[in-house]
Amino acid sequence: MSDELTERIIGAAIEVHRELGAGLLELIYEEALCYEFQLQGIKYEQQVPADIIYKGHVIKGQRIDLLAEKEVVVEIKSVSKLPDVAVAQIISYLKATNLKRGLIINFGEKRLIDGVKRVSV
Repeated sequence: MSDELTERIIGAAIEVHRELGAGLLELIYEEALCYEFQLQGIKYEQQVPADIIYKGHVIKGQRIDLLAEKEVVVEIKSVSKLPDVAVAQIISYLKATNLKRGLIINFGEKRLIDGVKRVSV
């Protein structure tokens, strides 16, 4: 699942990681990535509600960290080891939004490229 938009998002994340390094809170990386998206002309929405439907009942409370160009769900982490549940989480976001592509970006890695996981449904 390689495409121009996800490559641009990953490039922006690498720039943030290059500047800030590892070890900060997820919120810091989220804000820095938003700013980098602005600098690079990537349209985004931040903290987007993702309603879950349970037996026809709408349950609110889930939020997507970033939605890039209304196409790619971006989940930001800052942990030493990505938990297995992170993939399940982004898959649920993709299903809730009817989107096909997502990125988990873990700023906790020494080399950010080791912390990027592409997810598609």
